[in-house]
Amino acid sequence: MGANEQAETGGGKALIRDICLKPIGKVRSQVTDREQMPLPGVAATVEVFPVYAAALHRIGENSHLWLLTWFDQAPRNVLQTVPGKVNPALGSYGVFGLRAPARPNPIALTLVRLVGVHRNSLEVLDLDAVDGTPVLDIKPYFERDIVFSARTSGIMANNRELARDFLWQQALNHHREICPDLYLAVRSALVAQQTFGHLRSDDISLMVQGSACLADTLQGLTGARLSNPPRFSYYLQEPPGGSVWRKGNRTLTLTARRSIDEEEYLGLEDEEIFEGMERGNDDVGTL
Repeated sequence: MGANEQAETGGGKALIRDICLKPIGKVRSQVTDREQMPLPGVAATVEVFPVYAAALHRIGENSHLWLLTWFDQAPRNVLQTVPGKVNPALGSYGVFGLRAPARPNPIALTLVRLVGVHRNSLEVLDLDAVDGTPVLDIKPYFERDIVFSARTSGIMANNRELARDFLWQQALNHHREICPDLYLAVRSALVAQQTFGHLRSDDISLMVQGSACLADTLQGLTGARLSNPPRFSYYLQEPPGGSVWRKGNRTLTLTARRSIDEEEYLGLEDEEIFEGMERGNDDVGTL
């Protein structure tokens, strides 16, 4: 793996030689074809080779890990591509601005949730590497990795179910438990995203009335802060509660009819979850 090129280092030129990387393990997954891999990833096992087992000491203290894997099935001659699985209507991006597997060096960076450690095996969730994928390195997710309201390209899925699954993954990573208000928060965010677009834009503000779980999850999904700029406000109220979203002079008011469970989260139409679903340009008062 590597290239032979001239590069500036300090005051002179040095030859960048081939870089040899030895995998430290491999992925064990039920998915064997990369075309069949769900975008949010799946549950999988990372088998670390016995010679590197000692490097796993105390890794179980972490809830999340960064995995660096080598996508050996991916093409390496692609510099620009369209995020076709997410939204082909978005046009092309340079591969360094995407997480697409096709790139000069198909190194994948994946944030996974660690759910179990068994000797030299790690049980993880949300891994998008197929069975047999070489693992190059494992690193813990640290507090300093967090950028609560980072600016991104805002690449959103045009498929409603996929968009919902992406929001669910983000919500669970932030809130860390499945509860009725997590379901409600994700469905609220899905409606708002389809109405306003990228929810982390600085020109979208959010007011939540409901439980702390509802407010926490929606704040995590939007990256909305209390200041700089002020985008978030919260008023404690008995469930189910609701939310009011603003973008410019446009508003979206979502008042929940009731709390919902997993089956209702997956199966109900928006109008069956929210009453009124008001969209307008008028000033918004209380829910």
